[in-house]
Amino acid sequence: MHSQSENPSLEARLLSAPFDPSQGVTVLEPPGAGAGWWVGACSALYDEEANAFYLYYRIRKPRELGRGVECRIAVSRDGRSFTDIWSATKQELNTPSMERACLVKVKSDLWRLYISMVDPEDGRWRTDAMEAPSPDAFNPKERWTVFTAEDVNVEGVKDPWVIQLGGRHLMFLSYAPSLPEPDPVLEAMMHATQDVYNTGITRSHTALAESTDGKSFRWIGDVLSPSEQGWDAYAARISCVVPIGGRFVAYYDGSASVAENYEEKTGIAVSEDLRRFTRITIDGPALTSPYGYESLRYMDVVQLERSLYFYYEYSRPDGSHELRLSVVEW
Repeated sequence: MHSQSENPSLEARLLSAPFDPSQGVTVLEPPGAGAGWWVGACSALYDEEANAFYLYYRIRKPRELGRGVECRIAVSRDGRSFTDIWSATKQELNTPSMERACLVKVKSDLWRLYISMVDPEDGRWRTDAMEAPSPDAFNPKERWTVFTAEDVNVEGVKDPWVIQLGGRHLMFLSYAPSLPEPDPVLEAMMHATQDVYNTGITRSHTALAESTDGKSFRWIGDVLSPSEQGWDAYAARISCVVPIGGRFVAYYDGSASVAENYEEKTGIAVSEDLRRFTRITIDGPALTSPYGYESLRYMDVVQLERSLYFYYEYSRPDGSHELRLSVVEW
């Protein structure tokens, strides 16, 4: 942990590496050892009414054993030790695999879970939503479509992250653009494995969507694309945004090529309006793991009065991913 005396300002801290990941603490262990055994893709929030932290996370196994097999929501008093209160399997969601979701509290008796999964009909990633009176009561059978890939003319749309500002719900999503010209052969290849992001045929961009009610969203379009070259030339996926000092600091997952898909690292960008982002991390990522493929991805931040709780997926020495926490105090 770090105190304010060690740094001239919190904003300056957030625009560099805000913490040392190697000093973080393990919140959740992966279900197995080795590549493909991951726990993460998290969404975290603090509920003042309940005086509790809530955490969505996804459990993944290697592809041959089922990919994303289950997602859960857990609760904690201290933000470190969590107890599961809800879960859904991929069978209950009727999907080959699920990934990141975003848990949002709308009011005391209304919660939403925006969740991404593979559509079994066309093998493309989609994003759905559920409502419940409490975070332990979501029913996977009672959900609605937020975006399919076809809705917005892309090859996949997933990993939602939502911020509520001025009566609006702003949603950041990872999307895979369609090919510039129709190509039936490449289009079939993109979805044969039910994960277009792992093919190298297209890349991972970030789009913004907007809603007044949190249920029906209007697609605004691209706000952060991969670089022409460098460490984030294949993926630029905004993971979370921190409002501070009259602007917004975004943490995003980047990768240089498809070889690093599933092993992204964290970069930083800033924006005045959430429509245009400027990269801070040009020459390399800001946050990585010292182990394996050095992956540190799917970050979310809980802002409290005098501290920030950073939750993130973190590569371990054996190639598995754990869910880790670093706390920045000021």
